[in-house]
Amino acid sequence: MLLENDLIKGGDLNNAIVYVDKELSGETMERLKIAFNKKTIAVKPNGILDNLTLHWANEAARHKLLDVIGDLALVGVRIRGKVIANKPGHAINTQFAKKLAKIIKLEKRNKVPQYDLNKPPLMDIHQIMEILPHRPPFLLIDRILELSDKHVVGMKNVTMNEPFFQGHFPGAPVMPGVLQVEAMAQCGGILVLNTVPDPENYLTYFMKMDNVKFKQKVLPGDTLTFKCELISPIRRGICHMQAYGYANGKLVVEAELMAQIAKKQ
Repeated sequence: MLLENDLIKGGDLNNAIVYVDKELSGETMERLKIAFNKKTIAVKPNGILDNLTLHWANEAARHKLLDVIGDLALVGVRIRGKVIANKPGHAINTQFAKKLAKIIKLEKRNKVPQYDLNKPPLMDIHQIMEILPHRPPFLLIDRILELSDKHVVGMKNVTMNEPFFQGHFPGAPVMPGVLQVEAMAQCGGILVLNTVPDPENYLTYFMKMDNVKFKQKVLPGDTLTFKCELISPIRRGICHMQAYGYANGKLVVEAELMAQIAKKQ
């Protein structure tokens, strides 16, 4: 039927296993001889056309299983679970992999980390100012809670005394999204400046921001926590990181940021 519809032109008995699930007429067998360029052709007792010998009795099922494993590798994470596939194929496998990857991404995004804000901070505001060049009213980080070679966690208390609330907006104060991104970048600045012995002699500059999303409004009285994780190792003072901001148990902002430190002139 496939051949009659001008399909499987590249298929032959050297690159495909042909299963015969019903008795073929003499006329069909003659047509198959021509199609596969064979002088003789036959159906073996196991239902496979011509002289192909399988490595395993369930070789087709193994092939499909490898397809499933390979296609689900597109999810990008290790899967701990049981997968039952009914009549799988590359199209449906990859469609499922994309849907699974989207669910995993949403779960990661909405999994708000918990930090004990009553613990003494790793860095207080004085230690932050020893590293960051920013100063009030543009210093937007109050504490550093965690710091490693690959991530940093910072905190900001948002109060009505913030100068930007005077004009953004009168009667309906909302923290500007650009300042949320700036606060995350300052948090990441601690991460990259921590790699040099004399951070007070450096400035940090934005290079790029991608996939910036604002999920919730940030209002006076909120406590913002930021988590920045390296996407790639820091090289030549360039920091490429994924940043998240949380408040009230929810994700409020996220962005992919790139910044570079440069020595003061």
